[in-house]
Amino acid sequence: MTVDGEDSGNFKVKKMKHPKKGQLDTIVFNESITISNIPEQAYEYVVNGRPAIEWIIDQYQIKTDKKSGIIDDPNEFAPENPRYILDLLLSVITVSMQTVELVAQLPEMEVVE
Repeated sequence: MTVDGEDSGNFKVKKMKHPKKGQLDTIVFNESITISNIPEQAYEYVVNGRPAIEWIIDQYQIKTDKKSGIIDDPNEFAPENPRYILDLLLSVITVSMQTVELVAQLPEMEVVE
C-alpha cells in the first residue's frame, strides 16, 4: 500500500472515492492524498454484509441533512488530530488484509454428527 501526498498537510476529507468504478486498488482520499496498491483481498473482510473499507469511505464524508440543513463534518470529530480519518482508513485497510490472511490459515471446520 502506498500513500501519495501525505506530506501535503491537507488531511481534510470531503468525500473519498475510487478513481473509477471497479478500481478498488486506489482510494482518492482528497485532492492531495491518494492511497494506491491496496490488495483486492482487503475487500474480502466483510462486516454486516459490507467490506469494512467501503463502510469507512461511505461514513466519513461531509453530509448535509436535507430537512434541517445540519452539516455532519467528520473533520471535526478529532480537532486535535487532523490525520484521524486518514489514519483510521489506513488502519482499517491493514486490519482487513491481516484478518483475511489469518482466516485463510485456519483449519477447515469439521461438522461432527
